[in-house]
Amino acid sequence: MRAILPCILIFASSPALAISPEDIETATYDGGAMPEGQSGLTVKLQVLLDRAGISPGIIDGYKGGMSESALRGFEAREGFDVDGLLDSEVWAALGGEADTTVLLSHKISGEDVTGLTDSIPDNVAEKAKMKRLGYVSVTERLAERFHMDEDFLKALNPDAGFEAGETITVVDPGPRLEGEVRRIEIRKGEQRAVVFDAGDRMIANYPVAIGSDETPSPEGQVEVTAVAMDPTYSYRPNVNFEADGVTEALTLPPGPNGPVGSVWIDLSKPTYGLHGTDTPAALFQNSSHGCVRFTNWDVEELAFMVGQGVKVEFIE
Repeated sequence: MRAILPCILIFASSPALAISPEDIETATYDGGAMPEGQSGLTVKLQVLLDRAGISPGIIDGYKGGMSESALRGFEAREGFDVDGLLDSEVWAALGGEADTTVLLSHKISGEDVTGLTDSIPDNVAEKAKMKRLGYVSVTERLAERFHMDEDFLKALNPDAGFEAGETITVVDPGPRLEGEVRRIEIRKGEQRAVVFDAGDRMIANYPVAIGSDETPSPEGQVEVTAVAMDPTYSYRPNVNFEADGVTEALTLPPGPNGPVGSVWIDLSKPTYGLHGTDTPAALFQNSSHGCVRFTNWDVEELAFMVGQGVKVEFIE
C-alpha cells in the first residue's frame, strides 16, 4: 500500500530489525552483562527460558524486566544465586552451550489467514454487539502462536506479505508443558506466578500483571473452581472497570482480544480469576483490575495443567 503526495512516495514497511536470523542462531554468551537494546543473544536467552518452563513473556530480543524476572525464576529453581544476571553457569544450565537451533520455518496455511476480525472498537457497548473478539491480522495470530512480539515477527520477515503458502521465519518456543499442578503462588512483588506439582517442584513460572492500589488483587489463599476456554466476559458497571457512557450489564463475546483473553481460570473469591490479555507486550506496564493477567499462551498452557481445588496463594 502507498500514498502519493506531491514529489513524495510513502511506502508501508516492516519495522527495522537490528539483528538477522544468523545473528540469533550464532549468538553465544562470552561473559559480562547482556547487550543493551535488541540482540541475538537476548532472543536466544528468551527462547531457552521459555523452553525451560520459565516464561519471558513476549520474545522480542530486548533486554528488559520480564526477561530479567524470568532469569531470576530459573536461577531460583536450579539453585543458583538469584540476581537476574546471566553468567556462564546459568547459560550452560539453559543449554546455551549446545548446538541448539532456536528458529524454525513456518509455512502459512489457509487456516492461518482465515477467520480474522476486521477491527475491534474501543467502546465496550460496541464490542458487545460483535460475534467474536478475534485476531485482527495474520501477524497478530502468528505472533501469539510463537510467543513473539508482533513487530519482531514482522521485522524478522521484512519481505513477507503473510499470505497463505508463504514460508516465514519464527522462533521455536518448544512444546507446551505438561503436568499436574498442585498449587500456585502469585508473587506480587516479583509479578510472577510460580507453579508447583504434587512433589512441590517448580514446573512453570510466568510473568503476570496484578491489581493496583485502587483495584488490588486478593490476599491469602483461594482455590481454582473452574476453567473456561475461549470465555465470554460479563461486564457489570458497578463491579468491573468503568466505561464511558455504559450503565447496563453487557456480555462481551469470546476471543483472544477480549478483556480476559483466551482463558478464564475461576477462583473461589467471587469475581476474581486468572486470565489472558489482549496486550501481551504491555503485561509488565499495566495493572489489572484485581485479577491476575497472563499472556494468552501462558494461561492456555496453565489451563491444561490445573483443575478444581488447586490452591492459589497471593504473596506480598
